[in-house]
Amino acid sequence: MFENLSDRLERSLKLLKGEGKITEINVAETLKEVRRALIDADVNYRVAKTFTDTVKTKALGMNVLTAVKPGQLMVKLVHDELVSLMGGEAVGLQLVSRPSVIMMAGLNGAGKTTMCGKLGLLLKEKQHKKVLLAACDTFRPAAVEQLRVLGGQVGVEVFSIDNATDPVAVALNAIKEAKAKGYDTVIVDTAGRQAVDEELMQQAMDIKSAVTPDELLFVVDAMTGQDAVNTAKEFNDRLDFTGVVLTKLDGDSRGGAALSIRQVVDKPIKFIGTSEKPDGIDVFHPSRMADRILGMGDVVSLVERAQAQYDEEEARRLQKKLLKNKFDFSDFYNQIQQVKKMGNLKDLASMLPGMGKALRDVDIDNDAFKSIEAIILSMTPKERSHPDILNISRKQRIARGSGTSIDDVNRLIRQFDQTRKVMKMVAGGNVKNVMRQMRGGRPN
Repeated sequence: MFENLSDRLERSLKLLKGEGKITEINVAETLKEVRRALIDADVNYRVAKTFTDTVKTKALGMNVLTAVKPGQLMVKLVHDELVSLMGGEAVGLQLVSRPSVIMMAGLNGAGKTTMCGKLGLLLKEKQHKKVLLAACDTFRPAAVEQLRVLGGQVGVEVFSIDNATDPVAVALNAIKEAKAKGYDTVIVDTAGRQAVDEELMQQAMDIKSAVTPDELLFVVDAMTGQDAVNTAKEFNDRLDFTGVVLTKLDGDSRGGAALSIRQVVDKPIKFIGTSEKPDGIDVFHPSRMADRILGMGDVVSLVERAQAQYDEEEARRLQKKLLKNKFDFSDFYNQIQQVKKMGNLKDLASMLPGMGKALRDVDIDNDAFKSIEAIILSMTPKERSHPDILNISRKQRIARGSGTSIDDVNRLIRQFDQTRKVMKMVAGGNVKNVMRQMRGGRPN
């Protein structure tokens, strides 16, 4: 995501490196390259021009502090303007009715039905909502079954009517069902088309008129670039949606849609799709996205993902075992599962400042833990809880059972011993204060 744009912006901003002061000439040269980088990333031309004109005006109107070099100042100005371009602040859902209704609209292939399941899971787990998914796509034959499968995967109920042809009737009956059974949120999946047409728009307008949604979210594939922006404008002109959901930002996206869409339709990007997994959805934060575009990482999001997997009771149990030197392979295996739940390994690493570019050409296999897991699962329960009994014959049996070699088993045991020593030192130090700070409390 944004890799080419990040490279181009970095090269553009280096033009000011070593300059003693900002002048109209060096600013113009830098911003000319910035504008080219934005346009190459499929950013709307008018948006790119307005962006660079604004940065130029601010740069030439500032007195540069002696502690700030021109290059550093330009990075800050570009960062701040990127944040402004994408909306400034994160914008949440405005759900006031009971049941609240969220209507999803968009073209076929944008990931609309999948996003219904992801949003349902997000609302259930993060906001403790009782969610009902309404299968109102009566146009695509497999849409209803797809939503049922997704609902089953995320533990969210799905309302559907077999052989239904009227999506408005399905939506109204879903809301009636929600009121009767105490659901507080209904997510309405609607039909899409390969392209915008009158039938699609009229159907969406009819559903909107019937259910009066609290939120009408336009779901769009970020990989379609400027086509995504043009389609958003057409939908907004007819439906006046409340927000945008960008999908497939984990793919080969140049990023133009994310940078243009807010300015073109004047509606906030509320969510982004980050992977194909059911939990592959994030709230859109303009400042964090600007950080990542400029290669500054996204530590806040990384910490939030870690916190989502944090279990205070489990942490206390683990700390006691570490202090008693009782940390074993079962605990090690459980920690691996927690890391895996946080998401794609390369994506996680790229959230660290400077790591995105360093890892660009590095192939980090998301199944990198497989051999480790196989070795641990080939141990008996006694071997996992008492690593010290692992003699040569046990290691040979474990290697055969896991499809690995003795060297692999020995390497893992060494890594495990090192990890145990480090974690014991941390556990004996200020780990309680670290955890308290992660939860927003004060250290002792």
